[in-house]
Amino acid sequence: MMKQQYITIETEGAVTIVTLAREDRRNAISEDMLMEIENVFRAPPKGTRCFVLSARGAHFCAGLDLREHYEKDRSPVEFMTMCQGWHRTFDLIQFSGIPVVAALKGAVVGGGLELAAAAHVRVAEESTFFALPEGQRGIFTGGGATVRVARIITPARMIDMMLSARTYDVRRGLDLGLCHEVVRDGQALARAKVLAAQVASNPPTTNFAIVTGISRINDMSTTDGLFAEGLLAAAVQTNPDIRERLEAFFSRKTERLEPGTR
Repeated sequence: MMKQQYITIETEGAVTIVTLAREDRRNAISEDMLMEIENVFRAPPKGTRCFVLSARGAHFCAGLDLREHYEKDRSPVEFMTMCQGWHRTFDLIQFSGIPVVAALKGAVVGGGLELAAAAHVRVAEESTFFALPEGQRGIFTGGGATVRVARIITPARMIDMMLSARTYDVRRGLDLGLCHEVVRDGQALARAKVLAAQVASNPPTTNFAIVTGISRINDMSTTDGLFAEGLLAAAVQTNPDIRERLEAFFSRKTERLEPGTR
């Protein structure tokens, strides 16, 4: 395990577990913590084929470190520069080509929800709750929520969350797509590791196309999106590495998919 000041990095085979380790502040994200997160996703440990993003303590992430924000008293330009750092880091998480499974618990609030929304698969414990209390705090989202979170729950619901400080429990979050699976408290990390191992066994070319292509295609017109999909399919389906998978399927050596098996 590699320990930075605010995160830890551990590898288990082809899976790299990145753990937020600022539990005394509910894993609120400071400038230095953000830099550590950016560095590991910019230069993943060799052999990484899937990430797990987890957290120490009772909470996943309470968002922007408001104490640091207050003490630094940033100018508008300084704060815009900081926002660009968040965008850059979360873009790396979403679009680096390596799938990310997030293990959520407790507070997934403000910037913590922005961080979670950049992950591709989100497993949440019963204790998890989601909120965007920026209106109440007198601030505005700056880490990509207007893009990622609004696309998950719709802009109207995001506006409501921010204006009213509405909090969603884990079951409502599941209904809205803020998480994809709910597990008992204390089980999210273990479940995320199981999913990550399954994802890591997929062909890297296929994983790359899935995590870099679908969200970008969603930004395109119908005509452009269909063309881009065809290009991705052509690149993936004609990759020599895929033939072995197809041969296993034809010979019935692969696991048969049944409801509830995954």
